[in-house]
Amino acid sequence: MALEREYAAWQGARFCLAVASGGQAMQIALRAAGVRAGETVLTNAFTLAPVPGAIAAVGAKPVFVETTEDLVIDLDDLSSKAKRTGARYLLLSHMRGHLCDMEALLAVATEIDLKVIEDCAHTMGATWNGRRSGSFGLAGCFSTQTYKHLNSGEGGLLTSDDAEFIARATILSGSYMLYERHGAGPNADTYTNIRLDTPNMSARMDNLRAALLRPQLQGIEEAICAWNARHDLLAARLAANPEIRIPHRPAAERYVGSSIQFMIPVISAKSARVLLRLLADMGVEVKWFGAKAPAGFTSDHHSWRYAGAQDLPRTDAILAGLFDMRLPLTFSLDDCELIADHILDAVTAVVPKVEA
Repeated sequence: MALEREYAAWQGARFCLAVASGGQAMQIALRAAGVRAGETVLTNAFTLAPVPGAIAAVGAKPVFVETTEDLVIDLDDLSSKAKRTGARYLLLSHMRGHLCDMEALLAVATEIDLKVIEDCAHTMGATWNGRRSGSFGLAGCFSTQTYKHLNSGEGGLLTSDDAEFIARATILSGSYMLYERHGAGPNADTYTNIRLDTPNMSARMDNLRAALLRPQLQGIEEAICAWNARHDLLAARLAANPEIRIPHRPAAERYVGSSIQFMIPVISAKSARVLLRLLADMGVEVKWFGAKAPAGFTSDHHSWRYAGAQDLPRTDAILAGLFDMRLPLTFSLDDCELIADHILDAVTAVVPKVEA
């Protein structure tokens, strides 16, 4: 497919496979990497339901790794849990667009012999020291679902530089022995045995969705600049309030600010609910990760009971005061100024009066 060729070229990957969803990209990547039923796969505690869902879908067990105050994976806890569980795989979720120190993560992964698969649903176009998200591990998994950086309603992309891995992924996705027609796949010889040993899971992207994505890909760099202008304006305004903490973004990280996260560490659950109501009355839709019941895109590990109860006190403390807001490009910079005013007014109204 033309989309596969064009995305591989833009991503800087040897191979690209277009599939039905970002969740399917992760499931196929785990299977193609060799994850076996019953084994442990590590992943971030701060993530979204499709990530542990992909692990469960291949019959593996998700084990969650603690999150830092900057909303990235805790490398010390990663090392500890990998050694304790004997895990061979990490499905690394760049949740809400936050990249950890990728060189440090790869050093840990090399030391403990972890294969890394990146969930890049929120980091399409992001880089660490000039290297694109999705190019650090065995594979990068991208989503083109609604609200993502490229939008086809539903869809996904899987990239890799490993020929045998992507050949297995291609057969898994449902090539129906038409693998030579794929836009960015390995040589036909790579499939000689793989095509007979690998089941077909029927998860290919259709041509209509691919056609929707190709023109968007041509404009993604301009979109990234526009998202970051909106994000940075809001982040600077909110950071001026001492009750609000904005996650630190290292100089090495070129992020894509299609959403913004802010923390109010002192807030109680009661105050958080009041804050959400005040903002909703002003027409500002903010999500909160500290609610007991999942709402929209804010579920957490307590809601994923199939994974088993896990003790994650540091992550729980962070989520209790964590708020999240999407920043669509339909928002102008003036809109973002007004949204910042509303958030600051609501926090000023809620925190002193309720928390004092």
